[in-house]
Amino acid sequence: MTRADAARRVGIGTGAATELVARLTAAELISERPAEPTGRGRPTTVLQPHPRGPLVLAVAFAHETWRAEVVQLGGEVVACDAGDLDRAYGDGERVVLEVRDRLTKLRRRFRGRIRGMGVSVPGLVAMDRLVEASTLNWPGLDLGVLWPKAPVTAVGNDATFAASAESRRGAAVGASVALHVRVDAGLGGALVESGRVLTGAVGLGGEFGHVPFAGDDVECPCGARGCWGASLDGSALARLLGRPVPADPVAYARRVLASDGAEERRAVEVVAARLGRGIAGLVNAVDPDLVTVGGLGVDYLASASRALDDAYLAGLMAFRRADPPPVLAAELREGGPVAGAAEEAWTRLWPLLPT
Repeated sequence: MTRADAARRVGIGTGAATELVARLTAAELISERPAEPTGRGRPTTVLQPHPRGPLVLAVAFAHETWRAEVVQLGGEVVACDAGDLDRAYGDGERVVLEVRDRLTKLRRRFRGRIRGMGVSVPGLVAMDRLVEASTLNWPGLDLGVLWPKAPVTAVGNDATFAASAESRRGAAVGASVALHVRVDAGLGGALVESGRVLTGAVGLGGEFGHVPFAGDDVECPCGARGCWGASLDGSALARLLGRPVPADPVAYARRVLASDGAEERRAVEVVAARLGRGIAGLVNAVDPDLVTVGGLGVDYLASASRALDDAYLAGLMAFRRADPPPVLAAELREGGPVAGAAEEAWTRLWPLLPT
């Protein structure tokens, strides 16, 4: 955008904007370049990240893969790396050390410009430390070894970080209060108020999948029974179909969702209804403007929207049904956790930057 556009967005005059841009340019945070010619009026300039400005490193671990992105101001990815976890699956320490070596190469490439790191992981995270990632068989690994002397490190649950990304760059931009739920091997999410993720006292807020919404007595990997998340994943689909518990519930769920079989369609509709009913319970409890659904939830929304919508409306308090908070597919899809890791790293870095 131009300097004048930015002044209007921030709500300041042109004189103050000129002074502010000069300060941010001197701090090597932003710069200006000529705008594309339009053929009308005098030439102008647009704001952009400074070519020597700070960057953050975002890392996202998933159930089978990992991905790292170097992100500049504004969210543009300037470099990335990725790999599979299959070869070292279950050996978390070896995975982390292998990824650390790849991240070190990325940091060297940018010669000290990377100023902070965000790490997303599919597990329980408290006080920036991984408590447990049961689906990866990673018990309490120290993810700080990825960059031991990082100026800033933000470690968080993948669904929590995906919620941050949707509120800042996705379907929930502009919402006062947004609820995000992400279905994967279980379910997680977060409540975001005015762009700030509410993570609870120690960071474990948003573990919605462990609310006992399920009507059965199935034991969840967390040790509790009746967890909502355990009624929505690939293992839940397998139980409905009378089939063995799959080794990879996420891949299995995707196969069932892609099937045209009548039995598979009925199972998907049952699970979609469970998802809709649970979302209604959360909406009744936390009063969001809207709900975004990520991960496998996007597929349930696309494949069985009628079943999900009907259960959602039936579960809402009557006064909400005339104008219910919309349930939207996440825009960032599988990129949500890594984008959120970058956003949370920037959030922690801002107070430390010279302006």
